[in-house]
Amino acid sequence: MRRLLRATVLIAAVISVPVIPLLLLGLSFEERVGGWFQQELSPATRFAMIVVALATDLLLPIPSSVVSTYGGGVLGILPATLASWLGMTLGAAIGFGLARAFGEPLARRFSKPEDLQRMVSLTRRFGPIALVLTRALPILAEGCVLLMGAGRLSWRQFLPPVVLSNLAISLTYAIFGRFFSSIDALPAAIVASA
Repeated sequence: MRRLLRATVLIAAVISVPVIPLLLLGLSFEERVGGWFQQELSPATRFAMIVVALATDLLLPIPSSVVSTYGGGVLGILPATLASWLGMTLGAAIGFGLARAFGEPLARRFSKPEDLQRMVSLTRRFGPIALVLTRALPILAEGCVLLMGAGRLSWRQFLPPVVLSNLAISLTYAIFGRFFSSIDALPAAIVASA
């Protein structure tokens, strides 16, 4: 029972990293981010804003599906896919790197050595598939990245599934945004993607 409690505390701590900013900043922050994107801006500025917004998704409650769909509507499919892919991949890599650097000591504090070794073993065995399966899921995507970093998944095992999954997700949302923009329904598409 104690082992289960420790594992639950560790997982809750990892999942709380992307949830705490949402709780502190509230849903109004998402609305303010949406307002920033509604201003008249150059395509280069919009591109940069999409990259930066998605790169900070781990620390701020950024609705990546909304930002990526918006990008498809205002930038076009290829630039929006590139901006979304860059931002999502940078954010995941930063979170993973931080979790690899600082997550293991935290995990050691809440786990017994054999539990930690089991987590590392499961991370190496199922980590890449878990990353692929959670990439499109809010909060779980960020939590999985942090868990894989704390579990010491190698960069070689981390990057391919994240890079390819982010590319597929970015392309899908960009196409979605572009299609609905062409029929003057981008606001409805943005709401639907959220």
